[in-house]
Amino acid sequence: MSKNKTHFNSANIAILGASGYTGIEAIRLLVNNSNYNIVDLSADSNAGMSVSEVYPHFSRINLPDLKKIEDINFSKVDAVISCLPHGKSQKILSSLPTNIKICDLSADFRFDNIQSYEKVYNKSHEAKGLQKEAVYGLTEINRDKIKKARFVANPGCYPTSALLPILPLIESNIIKYGTIVVDSKSGVSGAGRTLKNNLLYGEVSEGFSAYGLVNHRHSPEIQSQITNFGSSEYKVLFTPHLLPIKRGILSTIYLSINDNFNLENVVNCLRDKYSEEKFIDYSDTIPSTHEVRGTNFCKMQAFFDENTNKVIIISVIDNLIKGASGQAIQNLNLMLGFDESDGLINFSMFP
Repeated sequence: MSKNKTHFNSANIAILGASGYTGIEAIRLLVNNSNYNIVDLSADSNAGMSVSEVYPHFSRINLPDLKKIEDINFSKVDAVISCLPHGKSQKILSSLPTNIKICDLSADFRFDNIQSYEKVYNKSHEAKGLQKEAVYGLTEINRDKIKKARFVANPGCYPTSALLPILPLIESNIIKYGTIVVDSKSGVSGAGRTLKNNLLYGEVSEGFSAYGLVNHRHSPEIQSQITNFGSSEYKVLFTPHLLPIKRGILSTIYLSINDNFNLENVVNCLRDKYSEEKFIDYSDTIPSTHEVRGTNFCKMQAFFDENTNKVIIISVIDNLIKGASGQAIQNLNLMLGFDESDGLINFSMFP
């Protein structure tokens, strides 16, 4: 296969950090996608093991064994999904051959401004050249740029749920300058697979808590994208919460609209923007996480509160799919010339 092609008949893909939740979701979505051949899987802490030893539900699927990244022969790889932790992606991804298409799920390349990244994550950026190449991978907003990109920085799960409803309204000048409140709730898989006391079943079940108040790292990511897309006159107030469920994000967004607009304008704007999209649905009922669990869909609905003169938008996604691995594959499909929806059309598991 020619490595200079912009359209592939099929692509050899490596998944880095394959034993985490986002890595294993990428595998699950790719095994039935004829566009991709999974040729390498890295998981340094589990190197030498088969995938089924870590995840027994893959016992009947023929997959490469897990290995260390340095043992991968990248000359045989056309595309990479990187599910490595924040801070680990920079040196590794910047060292890969420049013909490889890359979608990175870490936060390392999501900020156009290097100084913003260094301030938020309190560490220096070690791949400034690659950062200049990165395209922010919010698919339905940046599709044209993603098609031409070699390197895509996948958005965070919370920002995906918030930005998809907000950005079209900013583009249409419907949202009034001022504070946009984003109140989000996520399942525990959003914290990854690392063992943490506060994520144990006995700690999480039958409870509901806020965390990361005023300093959660997704807040400046949301802010930077809104500023880039619209204006710094919009300010984001973001609060995340931990739900005692495995997966799913529900974001409740509160905003003011300019005087010459009403709820009908908001609804029409979102319907018009996403009417042809396969993975975004303006719902006629209040969306719930049940409706998107295990899918690459985002569902949303808008309401108007006359008492406060505020618009309320409910947005739901599966944090591991539209918020991570599904959107990454959607982006790679575009980058490699495949149909954008290949391997991603399915329906929610219910109940």
